[in-house]
Amino acid sequence: MPTDLRYVLLIFGLFVLPKLLQRFALPGAITSLGLGFLSVHFEFLPRDQTLSLLSTFGIVSLFLWAGLEIHLDQLRPAWRPLLRHVLVFALMTAGVTYGALEFFELSRPAAAILALALLTPSAGFILDSLGTFGLSRPEIRRVRATVIVTELFALLALFALTQSSALDRFLLSSAVLVAMVLGIPPVMKLFARHVLPHAPRTEFAFLLMLAVVCAYATRKLGVYYLVGAFLVGVSARRFQDQLPALSSDRLLQTVEEFAIVFSPFYFFHAGGELSPRDFDLSAVGLGFLFALALLPLRAFQIAFLQSRGSSGAFSWGERRRVGVALLPTLVFSIVLLGILRERFALEGPLVGALIVYTLVNTLLPGFVLRRAAPAPEPAPPGAPAAVATLPQASEPG
Repeated sequence: MPTDLRYVLLIFGLFVLPKLLQRFALPGAITSLGLGFLSVHFEFLPRDQTLSLLSTFGIVSLFLWAGLEIHLDQLRPAWRPLLRHVLVFALMTAGVTYGALEFFELSRPAAAILALALLTPSAGFILDSLGTFGLSRPEIRRVRATVIVTELFALLALFALTQSSALDRFLLSSAVLVAMVLGIPPVMKLFARHVLPHAPRTEFAFLLMLAVVCAYATRKLGVYYLVGAFLVGVSARRFQDQLPALSSDRLLQTVEEFAIVFSPFYFFHAGGELSPRDFDLSAVGLGFLFALALLPLRAFQIAFLQSRGSSGAFSWGERRRVGVALLPTLVFSIVLLGILRERFALEGPLVGALIVYTLVNTLLPGFVLRRAAPAPEPAPPGAPAAVATLPQASEPG
């Protein structure tokens, strides 16, 4: 079969087959991951630069979108439960790191990165899936705030862990990161002031290219593409008042749609990095052991710490739904698995176990939350019935 036709079939498979299987509560990312695994196993497509480039666009757009979702004004009212959550998350990460050091032959940085891969919720996947979870508006706001704050903490921890091999490396990388944080806003202002007035509707292309450049820079630092892309999104949202064109709802929707188009290529490429020998009986058993031990603990920890602040307490049912919605670790687990294999030569049962664990925690919310979805919020007196419908993930706040 000609290679061009194979790519046509690939695009058809990535864009159509996942949509068909979503009716069975199977996330499209899982389908794309499986297609990538099968493609390499049956030698359907070679591992070439085309798929690698499309994959890069996918992961960059996912973390750019996650950065753009940070609304500081929405985080401030819930800062107390969010702070408690981050502190408990840090303690859990330390505990899992200690367990990894005891049971597996890993260095301390590798054990800590493995702990982050097991515990960090995946912002990109969760934000994309909120519309299918049947959550209420307060629950959606809390899930968004919690997953963003947790991933921000995990990114900072990942940066420290990957740069901790030598003091000079850490100082140099920190200086580069600080330079990016300070340099991105002036670049955005120059574009908005001198380019955008003469080239309207180019803000998306500029933001994406800036994210790709910064992602490539952090990739060279050893923390993969996600940190640079995330920083660009955070910077654009931070200067929302001064640079509305670079953080408008329309631009956010465009980035979201771009991520939806290209993220399947990332998961397909990640699936192609796996091998059947990664999934022997010991790997599968260890993956289910991770799920049995960690998923109830994570869901209970998240649910226990949730509250609604000054507007009253969440009911236990609301807390439980928030806890279950924050279980998926798909993107973060796959990215950190790549770092572990590339920088720490991770192999053996842990590779397959992490994938099995990720598949379980990613599939679980779709089944649990669809069956336990709350009743629609009652409409105000005299309002049409449509007012009471549940919000979709694209709704603001």
